[in-house]
Amino acid sequence: MPRTPAVPEKVSLDGLEDKWAVAWAERGTYAFDRSRERSEVYSVDTPPPTVSGSLHVGHVFSYTHTDTVARYQRMRGKAVFYPMGWDDNGLPTERRVQNHYGVRCDPSLPYDPDFQPPEKPGKNQIPVGRRNFIELCERLTEVDEKAFEEMWRRVGLSVDWSHLYSTIGARARTASQRAFLRNLARGEAYLSEAPTLWDVTFRTAVAQAELENRDHPGSFHRIAFHGPGGPVHVETTRPELLPACVALVAHPDDERYRSLIGRSVRTPLFGVEVPVLAHRLADPEKGSGIVMVCTFGDTTDVVWWRELDLPIRAVVGRAGRLAAEPPAGVPARPYDELAGKTVHSARERTVELLRASGELEGDPRPLVRPVSFYEKGSKPLEIVTTRQWYLRNGGRDEALRERFLERGRELSWHPPYMRSRYENWVEGLNGDWLVSRQRFFGVPIPVWYPLDEAGEPRYDRPLVPQEARLPVDPSSDVPEGYTEEQRGKPGGFVGDPDILDTWATSSLTPQIAGGWEHDPDLFGRVFPYDLRPQGHDIIRTWLFSTVVRSELESGSLPWTNVALSGWILDPDRKKMSKSVGNVVTPVGLLREYGSDAVRYWAANGRPGTDTAFDTGQIKVGRRLALKILNASKFVLGLEGPVGDGSPEPLDLAMLTELRGVVAEAGAAFESYDYTRALERTERFFWQFCDDYLELVKQRAYGRGPASEAARSALRTALEVMLRLFAPFLPYATEEVWSWWREGSVHLASWPVPEELPETGDPRILAGTADALREIRKAKSAARTSMRTEVAQVALRGAQAAFAARAEADLRAAGVVAELLVEPGDGPFEVDVALAQTL
Repeated sequence: MPRTPAVPEKVSLDGLEDKWAVAWAERGTYAFDRSRERSEVYSVDTPPPTVSGSLHVGHVFSYTHTDTVARYQRMRGKAVFYPMGWDDNGLPTERRVQNHYGVRCDPSLPYDPDFQPPEKPGKNQIPVGRRNFIELCERLTEVDEKAFEEMWRRVGLSVDWSHLYSTIGARARTASQRAFLRNLARGEAYLSEAPTLWDVTFRTAVAQAELENRDHPGSFHRIAFHGPGGPVHVETTRPELLPACVALVAHPDDERYRSLIGRSVRTPLFGVEVPVLAHRLADPEKGSGIVMVCTFGDTTDVVWWRELDLPIRAVVGRAGRLAAEPPAGVPARPYDELAGKTVHSARERTVELLRASGELEGDPRPLVRPVSFYEKGSKPLEIVTTRQWYLRNGGRDEALRERFLERGRELSWHPPYMRSRYENWVEGLNGDWLVSRQRFFGVPIPVWYPLDEAGEPRYDRPLVPQEARLPVDPSSDVPEGYTEEQRGKPGGFVGDPDILDTWATSSLTPQIAGGWEHDPDLFGRVFPYDLRPQGHDIIRTWLFSTVVRSELESGSLPWTNVALSGWILDPDRKKMSKSVGNVVTPVGLLREYGSDAVRYWAANGRPGTDTAFDTGQIKVGRRLALKILNASKFVLGLEGPVGDGSPEPLDLAMLTELRGVVAEAGAAFESYDYTRALERTERFFWQFCDDYLELVKQRAYGRGPASEAARSALRTALEVMLRLFAPFLPYATEEVWSWWREGSVHLASWPVPEELPETGDPRILAGTADALREIRKAKSAARTSMRTEVAQVALRGAQAAFAARAEADLRAAGVVAELLVEPGDGPFEVDVALAQTL
């Protein structure tokens, strides 16, 4: 409700964050109204940031985008469900805990209830049991999460903090285990022993979605296999895998090797006979055209092994070292020269042995080639045969893959071209989703295995808990029908030691935040969600995996819209990344420039577009926020009654122009183009300040109907602009709103065109403003005061008639004694004759 403005004597941006963040929290300004029906709700599947240190400016960038949309929808009258979560399980947290406390997890160690980490970690990490390690993870994440929440509140996120969750919390563990057990019951989850991508540093399996190719230096080694008609040369980058060689493969149409197909050759150094086979994936143009198949050097080896029905001779273990004993059929000499060595050391020794035996032709040829890495790892991945849990995702089922592709087509993508990234990923899947991890801090796989009389696990007969028992930890909880004394003993049981991939839990954020099976009333009001905001770089992981879980469990999409944010780039146009060390932390920026200024910079980043970090634009944002305060102080500080009579032509022109802005900004937000909404609003605001305010100022100071109309138009425009700016600059707009309106601007209604007249002609404002600029330019050229009277101004051309309709305002603003108007069709001309001075 309007009231008499209480304008402060001095306005400032300083301190607004502390003032309003507290007020919003105390008043419950952003609390979700769960009494509203689903049609009246707008729900956001907020990305839970990884709690592994500090947030960086890229987080502020993308989360601001989401917040502008949430604020817009709230002003449109929606009950906005805008939760926040912390992604605090998984590898990033483990690494931070290891480095922070100087410890490492050793599951074989017992729990020590009195353990305290060293005050100053040394070079060597102290081994601790799993339970101690998890307690340290929980201790540190609690500290990090408080800092995260404090910063998000300062940024001004309009989150309902009563709906906070963490991906390691009991609710998330329950939802994650429940979904897994249901996948298992429906046959969508299964256990399999197979070649697995393996990170030797973190000692864990890695899924296809977590891979990234990096250029990696290596060398081609030309080595001689012993064939029936002489040497057969193979060029390989991995000579250390010779003891794992099970075949040579050539293309069936390669004439050079056709006579060898179906025959055998002997491996260098070891003299093991291996067959020569044909397969279409062999590239005649690469190297010598014939390839050695090792179990396993890369994913193509896995394809050949499977399709050609080859044996396994595994040599590389989980630690990235060659096995202590040679595979079956491989002689102990010279394998004993390689046993226990790292892959790198074994490669160097193998080359030395090949050179000494005369089976290496020439010197190795250096090259740089793309190699698969775990996205968080620093060493190339190996392929190790392990027993893992998988979830069907269409990688081996065309019908299921088509279901996921169809869901992608049903989604509304912002920007639309991002859908192709999703489709390319789904179409390129070559296996199911590996969801088990050999880590410690995560959601335990809720499965035990019975042990036979020899003490061997029966993996084909997993024991699972009732859903009512969840969450469970098989390492400490006991399956029904057993006692703790039977753990690890013949005829007893053993718990699955692995945890679920962090994406296997994060893929359930709609269910976790919405109270799936925990709060059915809430879930029915928010699911499926209206919006999933996220980075474009995790379409293949978070977005796709969430679609998979929702489709398998509910047979539906988890949301209707997905809005993608781009990366933040450093001045060299490189992605900001903690691992690279080029990130900017936001705390200092928020304190120096203010949250509104940083949000302004962020909101100028278009959906899906990578954006350079730019303090220059942040400064522009601060200038805009301060101008809003000062312009508002002027408008609200004008004394005298506010009329409701007929506005002057200049007033109508301005208000009609604003009507168009309201329509454009609303349409932009409806299409998730928050940047366009900000640009159009900002452009009008500066036109309002630079043109309309200057032209109408003298009239607004006066008395009478025309002056009252000016003050009325000024306040009407200000109220509308505050609401247009509110999603972007929440602090400055709330501050001004509090000077003369009840309640919060963020709970006010979003402006609609019908609030403003459509009978004005914006050309009147444009023409009059151009004329005033020419008058002031002439005064500047003459080095005279802007208050100097102008004897005569002549307006000619097409715009003259429009400027003439605001003659009184133009003469008052320009201090013009006489105005001559000569309408015409030509260009606009303004002749200024300054008054003679004594």
